[in-house]
Amino acid sequence: MTVIPPYLKKGDLIGITCPAGFLDRKKTAACVKALTSWGFEVKIGKTIGSDSQNYFSGTDQERQEEFQHMMDDSSVKAILCGRGGYGSTRIIDGLNFKTFRKSPKWIIGFSDITAFHSHLQSRFSIASIHGPMAAAFQTFKRDEKYLESILHCLMGKKMKYTCEPHASNIPGKAKAMLTGGNLALLAHTIGTPSEVEASGKILLIEDIGENLYAIDRMMVQLHRSGKLKDIKGLIAGGFTDMRDTERPFGKSIEQIILNHVGDLNIPVCFGFPVGHQPQNYAVKMGLEYELVVGKAGVTLKEKR
Repeated sequence: MTVIPPYLKKGDLIGITCPAGFLDRKKTAACVKALTSWGFEVKIGKTIGSDSQNYFSGTDQERQEEFQHMMDDSSVKAILCGRGGYGSTRIIDGLNFKTFRKSPKWIIGFSDITAFHSHLQSRFSIASIHGPMAAAFQTFKRDEKYLESILHCLMGKKMKYTCEPHASNIPGKAKAMLTGGNLALLAHTIGTPSEVEASGKILLIEDIGENLYAIDRMMVQLHRSGKLKDIKGLIAGGFTDMRDTERPFGKSIEQIILNHVGDLNIPVCFGFPVGHQPQNYAVKMGLEYELVVGKAGVTLKEKR
């Protein structure tokens, strides 16, 4: 059974840290303003706007120590990652989850933060939130409903999402736990302690900036490792800024994905509003949902 961290109330403290790529401190201003307007207190870590001279938001040790501190600090009720990029898997094996398991809290992020979502679910059965990070709040007024979904998740609202129909969808219904995240990270964690466990679950995937053949290679990796064998449904979010080779791969994103899941007799939906795009809803991972893919559209509803 999944352990659900305590939901937040006004006055609770949210910590912001960067376990991966660098984020300019100025880019957190809109996020802090939104969080405080929602009634939360905010603690900004030293990794935000660090003086690192390379890609990362500090050394591996600095990022690991700060994330560990926020996990163990009882005054911090949720951890919002500043951004993704790359770097979470460099520090995750050095983290001690002993205190966190006794007093879990919500970890929020997506993309590279998929490593944490997968780790928490597969190792400890602890829920987390796949959703926008601190940098995304610079577009708060324009994308308010998507960013406010973080608030709804944190406050314990029973979530329901809808999506327009897509020509490549496979109709059907499924009721199962939701897992997944960034496709590259899901493939990357296979064979590690953070390996995704997708059997009997609804799998969510999204990605950005990949060659079409690379998406196929990742799907082949999931297929060959048995991760697709017993899934109950598949949700394809945004696949943004996809590239093709000079000699075309010859298949669209939808065709690539359906080549691996189209014969599984499960509901499949495309274009779900999650991923590297403004239309990026926060979704509680590790909880049970009902997925309905129909001719009129798609519904994903949290079951409790």
